[in-house]
Amino acid sequence: MSEIKTLPFRFKSTSEQIQCLEKPEFKLAKFEDKLKSSSLYPLKPTGIDILQINVGKMCNQTCHHCHVDAGPTRKEKISKEHMQKCVELVKTHHIKTVDLTGGAPEMHPLFRDFVVELKKAGAHIINRCNLTILLANKSYADLPEFFKEHEMEIVSSLPHYSKRHTDRQRGDGVFDKSILGLKLLNKVGYGLKDSPLKLNLVYNPSGNFLPGSQQDLEKEFKRQLFKDFQIEFNSLYCITNMPISRYLEYLLTTKNYESYMTTLVNAYNPIAAKGVMCRNTISVSWDGYLYDCDFNQMLDLKVDPKNSQSLESFKIDELLNRDIVLGQHCYGCTAGSGSSCGGATS
Repeated sequence: MSEIKTLPFRFKSTSEQIQCLEKPEFKLAKFEDKLKSSSLYPLKPTGIDILQINVGKMCNQTCHHCHVDAGPTRKEKISKEHMQKCVELVKTHHIKTVDLTGGAPEMHPLFRDFVVELKKAGAHIINRCNLTILLANKSYADLPEFFKEHEMEIVSSLPHYSKRHTDRQRGDGVFDKSILGLKLLNKVGYGLKDSPLKLNLVYNPSGNFLPGSQQDLEKEFKRQLFKDFQIEFNSLYCITNMPISRYLEYLLTTKNYESYMTTLVNAYNPIAAKGVMCRNTISVSWDGYLYDCDFNQMLDLKVDPKNSQSLESFKIDELLNRDIVLGQHCYGCTAGSGSSCGGATS
């Protein structure tokens, strides 16, 4: 099985990705049909417990597997007005959790102000920190203390506990910087036994295969990271590589698309499908549109109904009764033990 090594060609549009995913010559079962066989179609929400907000696509890294297509040259960022609207929604609808993602969320110039206002609104805040941002320059050096002050939960990608696998997926030198970043978080109490400060790591495979047992991998990560670096953390989330954006390009370039999708289809798990994140989450894009999940956002598949597709037109009753928008990429969240932004779903 080949590893992700290069950034291949660029898709011209999200519709081009969708057309590729639905190519009839591959003769793959439609995801909707799999749900019907499990009595889960149409897929409906169970609530809106999480507001996941992509604050922008600027990042200090350019990871090969990144479904957001983020990087240092990206300029997109959420406006102050849309931030204020998110805070209002948290207050009005008592949304429990806000999940901040990017890019590197911390690179948004209003990141800290946004966190303060969300905390005042009563939200538990998850921040998806890539770790290397903590070392990018002096202006980010106090972020661990800022995270601690606002009791933020930190979720960070670490593809492997070895330098070789991590650097091949995220770039040369990223592993060493990630280890330093984890040590900085441990230093202020994150991830330590009996500490309320939660530090969770994200693992995703470095090639065209499904992740192994989340429980077993967590034990191995904890053992190796403590043995080699005295690093501690709370939980490991296993996330399947989604067949969109850069990873889809990789699959097509290496001629692994059909075999990978066949693996996902054959590993479909109805129990995992019941627990997918789109059932209790609304994803907000940097330009204020609403999606069922972060992956639909990257394919520009906005929520249905059409008259509740933006922060300005947010209608809680309609969103709670919507049919979740589906596609072939949804197999990525329902294969094996399942996959979500919080790891396995079954």
